[in-house]
Order: sequence, then structure tokens, then C-alpha cells
Amino acid sequence: MDGPSNENSQHTCSLKDEGDIPKYWGWSFMKYQIIPVTAFSQNCTLIWCEETGQAALVDPGGEAAKIIAEVARHHIQINQILLTHGHLDHVGAAAELAAHFQVPIYGPEKEDTFWLEGLPAQSRMFGLNECEAFTPTRWLEEGDKITVGAIELSVLHCPGHTPGHIVFIDQKDRLALVGDVIFNGGVGRSDFPRGDHQQLINSIRTKLLPLGDDMTFIPGHGPMSTLGHERQTNPFIREEPAVW
Repeated sequence: MDGPSNENSQHTCSLKDEGDIPKYWGWSFMKYQIIPVTAFSQNCTLIWCEETGQAALVDPGGEAAKIIAEVARHHIQINQILLTHGHLDHVGAAAELAAHFQVPIYGPEKEDTFWLEGLPAQSRMFGLNECEAFTPTRWLEEGDKITVGAIELSVLHCPGHTPGHIVFIDQKDRLALVGDVIFNGGVGRSDFPRGDHQQLINSIRTKLLPLGDDMTFIPGHGPMSTLGHERQTNPFIREEPAVW
């Protein structure tokens, strides 16, 4: 439903790998795999703690069987499903996977209730098999903390693409899971019900950019980037030099 097409193949990475994202001092417990799913080329992200084997699925938008097979390859234990927002292409397999793994669903923020309640209508709009409405185990709010083994994720509320859009931040490993707020070279659409372009840009400028130029992010569609790269090159948020 949003974003550039994803040209990346499936990719597994430790946050210490060179060439994918920057290296940092200290030991990282997080590993991740981007699993592109559905015709929307949506980046379902599997994250896990290397120390404990505990894992989470972020925005499983569809193709549950494919996601289950990828999880099985790593011999890890899914203990939760995390959602950034309520659009079909990000939540389409969430309820099915929660039932399969017998785990809770956390997020998005409750302002996206109407999107989750409208999943059957979203399915019909795109000619897909009907996705039943569901309510997450727990809505998330700014300031909440989610743990995946030894990994701690902080929650930021970043409305604009949807009113209840949230972002997950791993401060230690300098990685953000941003859904459809910002992309490599773009930002999320705001022409959906209760979308707001200015609110979206404000979320990026006041919530995300202050995290630092070295923060790497995985978007909901397309390739990864860093906030520093987007600050300098993204035409929607690029900071122009002052003219004297």
C-alpha cells in the first residue's frame, strides 16, 4: 500500500556485519532477517536475540507459510508479534501467525483501531482473500518498552501515515524499525483516511532525526538507510543550507 518496490532479496544480518550497517563498539545480541512478502513487497522483519534465541516478527504482512519456514531455518523461538500500524500490507498475517506460534500481538497505538476493524474491507479493496479484523493483545504508547531476550526496543508514536503509527527503536544497536514513516529517498503516503502529511513530516523531524545520523533504519518497503543519509538527501526532509 505504500513505498517503493523492494529490490532487496531476503537478507540476514548481525549488527556487527560490515558493509550492511555501521559497526559499533561492544557486543550486539540482535540479529535480523528482512523477509519481503506479498505483491506489496513489504518488509516483514524477523529479529532475534543471539544470546537467548528469543525472537519477534515485526509487521508480518502476509504469506504466513513463507514466514514460518524462515523462522524454522534459524531454530529460534517466536515470543511476540509487533505491529507498527494497521494497514493490511503490514498486518495481513499477524492473527494467523499469533495463533500458529501461540504468542501475543503488541501494537500499534490505539488510534489505528479503525484500520484493524476495517481489515475485511481492505482485503476486498485489493481483491485479496478476506483478512479478519482483530484486536491486538496490547496497544502500545510512546515510552513503552518491549524486550526480545536481551534486546530492548523503545516505542515512539509517529503519526501522519496513520494516526496510530509507532516506531520501534533499539538504542544500543542503533537500529530503528520505522514501518511506513520514512523510506530510503521518500516518506509515507498521507492520502489515506486520517493521514496528515505535515504531521508525518513533523514526526520525522521531531521524533526520528533527533535519534542521530548514525541510526540505521529498516523501512516497511525498499532498502535500508540511515537517518543521516536521509537528512542530507531525502527531498521531503532535506535540510537546506542557510542563505545569508
